[in-house]
Amino acid sequence: MPALAGRLKEVSLAASVAMTQRARALAAEGKKVISLSIGEPDFPTPPHAIEAAHRAALAGDTKYPPQEGTRALKLAVQKKFKRDNNLDYALDEILVANGGKQIIMDALLATCDPGDEVLIPAPFWVSYAEMAKLATGKPTYVNCPQNNGFKLRPEDLDAAITPRTKWLFLNFPNNPTGAACSRAEMKAIAEVMLKHPHVWILTDDMYEHLVYDGFEFCTIADVEPRLKDRVLTVNGASKTYAMTGWRIGFCGGPKPLIKAMANMQSQLTAGVSTVGQAAAAAALEGPQELVAERAAIYRQRRDLVVQMLNDAPGIACHKPEGAFYVYPNIAGCIGKTTRGGRRIENDTDFAMALLEEKLVATVQGAAYGMSPYLRVSYATDTESLREACARIQEFCRELA
Repeated sequence: MPALAGRLKEVSLAASVAMTQRARALAAEGKKVISLSIGEPDFPTPPHAIEAAHRAALAGDTKYPPQEGTRALKLAVQKKFKRDNNLDYALDEILVANGGKQIIMDALLATCDPGDEVLIPAPFWVSYAEMAKLATGKPTYVNCPQNNGFKLRPEDLDAAITPRTKWLFLNFPNNPTGAACSRAEMKAIAEVMLKHPHVWILTDDMYEHLVYDGFEFCTIADVEPRLKDRVLTVNGASKTYAMTGWRIGFCGGPKPLIKAMANMQSQLTAGVSTVGQAAAAAALEGPQELVAERAAIYRQRRDLVVQMLNDAPGIACHKPEGAFYVYPNIAGCIGKTTRGGRRIENDTDFAMALLEEKLVATVQGAAYGMSPYLRVSYATDTESLREACARIQEFCRELA
């Protein structure tokens, strides 16, 4: 058989995907698995977005789309950035792609030369590092400790930047911790970045509307306008509007970067589904009350999960400001043995034993760059969350 590409040796399957696949396999055997391993809203796509897609298809809007996105969606994105983020982007400073993941990949392919460093605060979404490697970049990590609320300390950021640093990735509210930065905290990060004009900044704002307890979201290009000409503001329809399967991501950034990214995209996938773009435009321009209503439900779920996990022996769970994840510390469970005879040496052992013995799927913190933790998604119905947390409590009580 002919050889596969050597780059595959550097890229691994996302742990969240692996755990979800294992959970599905157990469910296929007839076992009652509760999956808290995937970051996907359990709510339906807004009806008016579905109706817009249907109308577009019936109207014959099924031909090749513009590479950079339809005018209708780019206008909706332009309004969204102004409405929600106080950012003004011209239409040729906006790009639409097949989800936020392709936006990020387009950016890396358009800018990274072999060995360029991509600075990633840890814990981090697992795909950041793998995408950097695929683009011949070098992922470099900056620790965001729990005693700082899993947030990026300016002094740590400053110390991590080198002449080879090409990108800083920011993701607040964060996957996997749910941590979010206040305006003052983001301003401190911006002050550091003003000292390093050779570094691009990518801000992944997918969870911007999922913030709780009066917390106010901010994005760095708004907080510090002097950085705007090297910031790529990334967002999409997946989390805010429960449109993960529609695959619509978008971004705003400086025209030369957007042009280069569009060039990359034209060779990789060309344009994005026309009916999907029609649905996303309707979601962005339609009623927005649903966003706050769903965020309120997520907040209730967060409070439930944090309380129940903190009642589990050996677990300490930080209450985050946003997203739909918690990142509990399981240090108190390490070194113990499960009722089924498995010894817990690390968070990977914990996650796998929990799945096999109690049929609850989570993801080990090692996958996100910080142990011993678990990522628990609460993007599922409340009763399932309550049952899953009860099983986790039972699992922990049985450790010896």
